[in-house]
Amino acid sequence: MPQMMPINWLISFFFFIMIFLIFNIMNYYILNMKNNNLNNLKKNKMNNFNWKW
Repeated sequence: MPQMMPINWLISFFFFIMIFLIFNIMNYYILNMKNNNLNNLKKNKMNNFNWKW
């Protein structure tokens, strides 16, 4: 039935867009958390370092 093809394309398009957005959001927050943890570790090491002179 060719009349139903646009609905199929639209559903596939929205499905792709949703997966794409979820993937990007997850990557952003995972990388953001890793960078935040690294920055906190660096700050803690800097604060714990005592100069000897």
